[in-house]
Amino acid sequence: MFELKHEIFKDICRIGDDGVVEFATYSAGGWVFGESLIEVRSPINNEVIARVSKLNGEQLEEAIDAVYTKGREAIRNFPGEKRIKAFLKAAQLMREAFDDFTKVLMLDAGKPLSNAKGEVMATIERLEKTTMESRRLLGDYIPGDWSEETLESEGIVKREPYGVVLAISPYNYPLFISAAKVIPALLSGNAVLLKPASLDPIAPLLFIRVLELSGLPRESFALLTIAGRDMDRVVANKRIRAITFTGSTEVGEHLLKTGGIKAYHMELGGKDPAIVLDDADLKTTIEKLIKGMVSYSGQRCDAIRIIFAEKEIYENLKDMLVERLKGIDPKNPLEDENAIMGPLIDEKSAVTIEELYRDAVGKGAKPLTEFKRRGNYVWPVLLEVRKETLPKLRAFQEDVFGPLTLLVKVKNEDEAVELANSSRFGLDAAVFSTNDARARKVARRLEVGAVFINEFPRHGIGYYPFGGMKDSGIGREGIGYSIEQFTTTKTIVRNYREYGVWEYI
Repeated sequence: MFELKHEIFKDICRIGDDGVVEFATYSAGGWVFGESLIEVRSPINNEVIARVSKLNGEQLEEAIDAVYTKGREAIRNFPGEKRIKAFLKAAQLMREAFDDFTKVLMLDAGKPLSNAKGEVMATIERLEKTTMESRRLLGDYIPGDWSEETLESEGIVKREPYGVVLAISPYNYPLFISAAKVIPALLSGNAVLLKPASLDPIAPLLFIRVLELSGLPRESFALLTIAGRDMDRVVANKRIRAITFTGSTEVGEHLLKTGGIKAYHMELGGKDPAIVLDDADLKTTIEKLIKGMVSYSGQRCDAIRIIFAEKEIYENLKDMLVERLKGIDPKNPLEDENAIMGPLIDEKSAVTIEELYRDAVGKGAKPLTEFKRRGNYVWPVLLEVRKETLPKLRAFQEDVFGPLTLLVKVKNEDEAVELANSSRFGLDAAVFSTNDARARKVARRLEVGAVFINEFPRHGIGYYPFGGMKDSGIGREGIGYSIEQFTTTKTIVRNYREYGVWEYI
């Protein structure tokens, strides 16, 4: 059993008969315990660490109704200046409860200590950076004297909230991605329904508690602790006017079909390639590649999934990668504070990685590291693949959420770009070269949402915008850019004919 230390969390949980902590859920103004509870197991050892209240059908409808009838007007009438002050207060509360958030991410999501601390700090910084975003809500002034039809009139184009936004968050960054959706949605004047991942919902739950205490209108957000399979009725609800989702391409497509006419932002699957040109600094490149491959055990949409290396440096690169990967083992993050990798989120995910590995080997891929799996723990996997074989592999066709990377030799940069662009995904890519003009040329040709030169892909706090092309998504997230996803434009035209405001020649 784990215990939360900060007093702000004492009123939203209780201790069950068996000693396991049980959490209420937040329903647009108050905390409620559901008729049933969802067990939350730690991926570290598969033990039950907590239970979270599940909303029943009636409670779910009450939450949506409260957010729609009261919450959307309350947040819209809450001045922008006060919203920013509330976010800054929330950031301070998170700093005070830093250890609780870190511990929850380690237990609930299996994150190594450094990853957990990094996610909490990123969330705090994201709250603080709202001060940079308000200008994205400015509109335009359009004078009417550029068309005879509109003489003696003027127009303003203003950004307005959609009303109610449904934010669906994934398990891999349960705290930060939840915050990165909720913060700009509220900042732009929307009410928000947050659906956290059922596998690790505790960190988002604590974040909602912080928002409740920040001074924001309490009825303007709610936490939907229900199973994913029960979400169709929510997604299709006409009172929800915008959906932001991070997750698989397949689920994204289902949401589009189910939701109907709405505004959508979606960050979906990835197949992030790294292109290593023959003039790259291999020592630095290797370190960047390794981090991109194994950070949080590869459970990142921006993880490096495939490496294309030019033939001149291919063998050296391969040997150096294999040597470094041999020294990396997944470990229990509670027992080793210096762990680089921890477990995958559950055994099903680990089994999927093993299936992808065996499919690739069966189709001709050559293992460069020994495949090892123990329960939820999977050791880094590097597979050498001939370019002719690549399209046949499930590991190329599907999004891989684990520490499995493909290595492909290419004859030149043209071939690398062609193979990278042959993927149905287009989220991020990396290019490694000491020739800036050459790297920039490759970056220009890649069909992805973001290219990192001499760096592994990482979205961080969203200081730079990110999002995908092709099957990797719709729209962009990031400081300021998310505002555009959560607002629409309204044009207001004023007629002044015969009022004498303008006297034209």
